[in-house]
Amino acid sequence: MARPEDHQHLHRHDHDRPEHTACAHAHDHAARAPLALVEAMELCKARGERLTPIRQRVLAALYSTHKPLSAYEVIETLASETDKRLAPVTIYRTMDFLIAQGLAHRLESRNAFIACPARHAPDELVVFMICDSCSGVDEVSSDRLGLALQDLTRQHGFKPQMRIIELAGTCAHCS
Repeated sequence: MARPEDHQHLHRHDHDRPEHTACAHAHDHAARAPLALVEAMELCKARGERLTPIRQRVLAALYSTHKPLSAYEVIETLASETDKRLAPVTIYRTMDFLIAQGLAHRLESRNAFIACPARHAPDELVVFMICDSCSGVDEVSSDRLGLALQDLTRQHGFKPQMRIIELAGTCAHCS
């Protein structure tokens, strides 16, 4: 059994509530959006960056679901709000900004993006556990796993640029 100091939940879709459903979780995730947007604006301001209206809308779209969204799904989500279709390049540039600020992550295996409410260090190991059934994503970190990975890469003279692991499987709720 994992010790609390080994696993720190950063972002999770809640499996523990018996009333949990994918729709209920999406609502809970979306309910965090207003506070997360305020925090994101404060963070950007403190860094001398600007969370423009389009960046806010894209981040809100990511918070509207617990599932990762492709750039085209973000375009569709935003178009349903205003009937104005943004170009993919606009979404990708916006995502680059959000990722650089630690407000979102790109899931390589899904070619999709997810909001990041955690304020972890840029070099901290992040593990995404992606459910193949409900598409929910849990974002966690583990000090022990991070140290083991650091030792492994050091032994091989490898200098990682990103410390992200993606695991696909079935979440506790869907099991």
